[in-house]
Amino acid sequence: MTHTGLLVALDVDGTLLNEDGTMSDAVIDAAQTASVRGHHLMLATGRSWETTDHVLEQLGIAPEYVVCANGALIMRRDEAEPTGYRRHLIETFNPREVLTKIRSHLADGRYMVEYPSGYRRYTEGMTDWNLENAEEVEFEHLLSEPVTRVVVVSPEHDELDFLDVVEKMGLHSVTYAIGWTAWLDIAPLGVNKSTALERVRKWLDIPADRVVAVGDGRNDIEMFEWAGRSGRAVAMGQAPDEVKAAATEVTGSIEDDGLVAVLHSL
Repeated sequence: MTHTGLLVALDVDGTLLNEDGTMSDAVIDAAQTASVRGHHLMLATGRSWETTDHVLEQLGIAPEYVVCANGALIMRRDEAEPTGYRRHLIETFNPREVLTKIRSHLADGRYMVEYPSGYRRYTEGMTDWNLENAEEVEFEHLLSEPVTRVVVVSPEHDELDFLDVVEKMGLHSVTYAIGWTAWLDIAPLGVNKSTALERVRKWLDIPADRVVAVGDGRNDIEMFEWAGRSGRAVAMGQAPDEVKAAATEVTGSIEDDGLVAVLHSL
């Protein structure tokens, strides 16, 4: 089935959601209007599915696919499932090597891993994360099973110092992105939002020049490069300079509901 509307991939945190987790009425109205007009709005986030489904509910959309865990998990709509979605494609990797290497550089690091089922394990101090469907364990208990995602937090570093530390680690066997503060999001090698979105684009049979991506983080850079080759890549106004440089255009900040103008322009 060929979709006549645009494929619109939306980041969540800093694009749809404010820092306090709220979403403005203007964003909700603009998203629902765009959906009614026939555009295929979907989410592409670093979040787990378990912390993403309520965002769909809040936004009032039900796309065919949702990209989670920075591309390592693609959910597909399935009304037979309690949440309305099932795990459609899962990419995993063995975390032992990368976690062991990172720990040798970050003595005070806190760690969390996510399994294909959505269950998570984390080490002491991971207090700023949603820890539902998760358990606290010792570091060694993170190493034995394949995972879709690893998150590392280093409270002793600021963002720029953390960037320097991570570059010196030489993480060659995985794909990673650094968040707004000193946290590191790690996915299987060669997997990111763009690789998952390209699968979705082909499944939906949407031409490459009919894609739009909107985001604000370093984990959106590959998504911007993918969308910007033939379509639109839009950085939020508060995005770091290197994120804006990867985009084809820049909109207003999250505080100014920058996404609204993009959705109205579709």
